[in-house]
Amino acid sequence: MLYSKAEQKKVSCFLCEHRCLISPGKYGVCGVRKNHSGTLKTEVYGDIIAANVDPIEKKPLFHFLPGSLSFSVATIGCNFRCSFCQNWQISQARTNDGSSNQNRSFSPEEIVKAACDSGCRSIAYTYTEPTIFFEFAYDTAVLAQKQNISSVFVTNGYMTPEAIQKIRPYLGAANIDLKSFHNNFYKEICKARLEPVLNSIRLMYDLGIWIEVTTLVVPGQNDSEEELISIARFLADLDKGIPWHISRYHPDYEFDHSPATPVEVLKMAARIGRDAGLEYIYMGNVPGESNTTYCPNCRETLIQRSALSMISNKIKDGHCPFCGNPIAGVFSFS
Repeated sequence: MLYSKAEQKKVSCFLCEHRCLISPGKYGVCGVRKNHSGTLKTEVYGDIIAANVDPIEKKPLFHFLPGSLSFSVATIGCNFRCSFCQNWQISQARTNDGSSNQNRSFSPEEIVKAACDSGCRSIAYTYTEPTIFFEFAYDTAVLAQKQNISSVFVTNGYMTPEAIQKIRPYLGAANIDLKSFHNNFYKEICKARLEPVLNSIRLMYDLGIWIEVTTLVVPGQNDSEEELISIARFLADLDKGIPWHISRYHPDYEFDHSPATPVEVLKMAARIGRDAGLEYIYMGNVPGESNTTYCPNCRETLIQRSALSMISNKIKDGHCPFCGNPIAGVFSFS
């Protein structure tokens, strides 16, 4: 999907915003899409490296079918090179390095059946970057919709508008990483650019896909007050009802020398988000911290969570039962 043929048997891929021009026998930046004599082929269709039943809150999606289960799948590969990646063992693996030998082959039909048998309300394409196994995600999402099962992307947001438009009829929600508000950060740390991510957030919102945004706060990289203000204001200008997940970094991969994010920094980010007008702010990877959903109007408790488990949900038909205020989110799927 989403490529065109070029001269000398090269192919032009427009699945993600790297828009790779790939010579015969070579791979795109993702490392899993290869030019076979002028035809671009995915090397990971159905080659699942991870398949688990997760609470939807783990994605994290707190305002999309809260309390439900999501059948979560991934292949190897990614179109980013984040040196602080928390799933680097599978995201940075490639089909030509032997990593695919660890995978198990699934058909879209088998994934949908497994989701149904597990009582899942959704299928999440997650752990790595769903854009790079787009064809498998697309085919699975089409079948899932027929079984009244939604599909969600947990994504870096670097897909093209063409890819977003293609998946839109079958994509219920997305959690998008907004890693920084500086292009230099994306260029140096992720080997990508900022603007396409912002464009993806805007486009998904405009198309009616439910979105939540996560920022992994890395000490010394994207934790300045100025940076966090920029992110919060961007989201608030789009819609104050967009949930913002501020996640704590733990040392890993090539950033294993960096300390974990101080909790006080996350609390500062939450305060900045509230000052910007954001109505739903959550802190991730912080044991003991409440991720309760409050009504932004009357401040009554609506959803109580313990870690990633929902304890109670008082939202009625998308509204606060205490004051009638509408609560942003998707609370039923049909």
